Amino acid sequence: MSSLRPDLKTKIYPEPYTYTSVSGIDHFDRLPDSLLLLVFNKIGDVKALGRCCVVSRRFHSLVPQVENVVVRVDCVISDDDASSAAGSSDKSRGAFSNLFRLVLGGIVKPLQALGQFLGPKRSNSASSSLAVGSGAPGGDDDDLDQGGVTHHSPTQVLKNFNEIRFLRIELPSGELGIDDGVLLKWRADFGSTLDNCVILGASSVINPEPTKCLSSQDNNGDGFCGNSNTGGSGDDNGSIPESFYTNGGLKLRVVWTISSLIAASARHYLLQPIIAEHRTLDSLVLTDADGQGVLCMNRDQLEELRVKPLSASSASKRTLVPALNMRLWYAPHLELPDGTVLKGATLVAIRPSEQSAVKKDVAVDGSWVSSAFEEPYGTAAKMLVKRRTYCLEMNSF
Repeated sequence: MSSLRPDLKTKIYPEPYTYTSVSGIDHFDRLPDSLLLLVFNKIGDVKALGRCCVVSRRFHSLVPQVENVVVRVDCVISDDDASSAAGSSDKSRGAFSNLFRLVLGGIVKPLQALGQFLGPKRSNSASSSLAVGSGAPGGDDDDLDQGGVTHHSPTQVLKNFNEIRFLRIELPSGELGIDDGVLLKWRADFGSTLDNCVILGASSVINPEPTKCLSSQDNNGDGFCGNSNTGGSGDDNGSIPESFYTNGGLKLRVVWTISSLIAASARHYLLQPIIAEHRTLDSLVLTDADGQGVLCMNRDQLEELRVKPLSASSASKRTLVPALNMRLWYAPHLELPDGTVLKGATLVAIRPSEQSAVKKDVAVDGSWVSSAFEEPYGTAAKMLVKRRTYCLEMNSF
């Protein structure tokens, strides 16, 4: 029997390796805080940073120092749904009955479904609020429990961050309901009120055929498909055809313009509590997952809003849009260098009337207009501004 016993001095299995077995220290702790903050700033996403907070006490103390934060809003929850869910023990209601209730009124009414998106919620008013799912750092007050998932408003999520410089908030979708195939994009810059807005629309978009790009006769030798020199249909002089006024084309563009301005002013109004609380901000961008609209504010504009209170619309919770001067460009058929064709392409550049006299040089060169959109739509804007310009005016609303 003794011959069957293993030699106790012989290692039958290797010893399990541990990270601290050699030096007795955790080498990860030797990384400087500055390097960890660099990593956290690259992460950016607020929910991922929330998970980092629970890794260690050190991470928990460093995450609030992050300067670059991205908040992706999961859903829109109406206050009525939130209160009924909190007061009821029935958890069987489907998530779709509570989440993503974003309903737009007519263009003459502000987007009332956006009320209290980023501000404190009022239980006595029927409105909606943005919600970020569990995993994001935030306080317990004002939390919403929907279908077993805890949601926080962006204001609550961000309250523990002390040094945010670059903030990007992304809505789950654009506010403006448009038909399939229709192009509508806008970008607006705000201070205490609207500084400028650029709107690009098209009644339909025809994407290039892949085989067309491969054919030698259609290739210009510049890496693009189609005719890179075309600025329109090729046989017009840049004028708007008479049919544009009679077939509802002008009316549709007015709807696009007013709807985009209302959406932008509603977003701006509801950013007030975040801007007031985070004075370290250098840049604030509020966009949506559809890429429909982008609201931008730089450091000077953010400070202007803190110093000079905005003028609110008496009708609803949005910033009052001042009297405007608008420039409009139109092309019935616009073919881009990559082969994409925009039917009924329309570009509208907007500035407050009081700024137009001061910034005539900027309005004429169009640089702020052509740089408003990413490609290929930036090229579309550059092509459109070369066409005949039409001037319009709009009263404050």
